[in-house]
Parts: sequence; C-alpha cells; structure tokens
Amino acid sequence: MKLRRFLEPPAPRAPAGEACEFCNVPIGEPHAHVVQVEQRRLMCACRPCYFLFAPEGAAAGKYRAVPERYLAFGAQAVSHGQWDRLQVPVDMAFFFHNSSQNRTVAFYPSPAGATESLLPMDTWAELVAENPHLRDLAADVEALLIYRRRGTFESYLVPIDACYELVGRVKRHWKGFDGGEDAWREIEAFFDGVRERAS
Repeated sequence: MKLRRFLEPPAPRAPAGEACEFCNVPIGEPHAHVVQVEQRRLMCACRPCYFLFAPEGAAAGKYRAVPERYLAFGAQAVSHGQWDRLQVPVDMAFFFHNSSQNRTVAFYPSPAGATESLLPMDTWAELVAENPHLRDLAADVEALLIYRRRGTFESYLVPIDACYELVGRVKRHWKGFDGGEDAWREIEAFFDGVRERAS
C-alpha cells in the first residue's frame, strides 16, 4: 500500500503564472503581488500569502506586499523644463525608491522591456520639494508614473506591478519606430484604467 502512492502520477501543478509562488495554490487573474526586494522580482501571491507580507517589516523587509492604491496628482507635478532635465527619451516613465540601492530610480517602457534612465538627483529633489506627497511613495512597491500625452502631463501614484504591466504591453505590441496603432491602443487602454482607478 505504501508503495502505491509512489507509483501514482503526481497531482497536476497549476500552469505557470496561475499559482501562488509561495504556497503553489492556484490563483486567477487578477491577483496580488509581492516584491522580492533584493532581486527586484515580482512574485504572484494568493491573498493569505499576500497578507503575510503586508505589515511593515514583515520577513525582515526582504519581501513587501504591493499596495493597491492609485492616486491622481494632475498635470502640475512636473513642468516641461523639469521633464527635459529628467532626460527621459520617451513620453512616459516611472520613478520609485529602490531600498537595496538606497536611491530613487527611473525607468521607461521600451520594446526591450523596462529600461533604466539615469535620474538627475537635483531635478528629482526639486520635484519632491514642489510635491511633498511624493515622499509618501512606499519604497520598492509604489511609483510615480508620468505620461506626457498631447503636450500635457498626467501623473499618478500607482502600484509597482501596474508599471510592469505597462512595460509588458509595450514590449508585446510595439512595432517599428513609432510603435504602431496596436501599441498605442494598448497604452491608451492602460491609462484609461489608471484614470478610472485613480479618480
């Protein structure tokens, strides 16, 4: 009898991307995420595992649950001059505090994935001085997302997994030099969702 259980086929595992990466319980879409801080890795999590890492200082800070809040900061968070000084080569970027490096970093979506842009710290300090709410961004798990659309800026506080969702959409759909209609349709759909959740 004891031998029989070793001869039986193992229980099927949930398909990749559909299981909690901590306990392997099946999960659907949408689901929560946890950041593995040192490796900068987003991990899919069921709700019980997510809540394990939600308190400040859980797991000695090695894992952090990604919050779910969205806030709209409006068009005044950044000026055209400041955006130029940030030296981001495209019209969207996200900024977050990387606690492993103890600095704020800037990334923008590209056909190659999330691409880091060297952040001039004096310009970032200027933005924070003018927008004190930027100090409320939770390190590693929340970001300032800026989108320059038809010459006007939109800026939001978003969960970090939303930024990587945007990166994934750009990477999957971008074609040629200007992206193509499909890519921009995906980008607009993404920001429609952000506007709705931040309103």
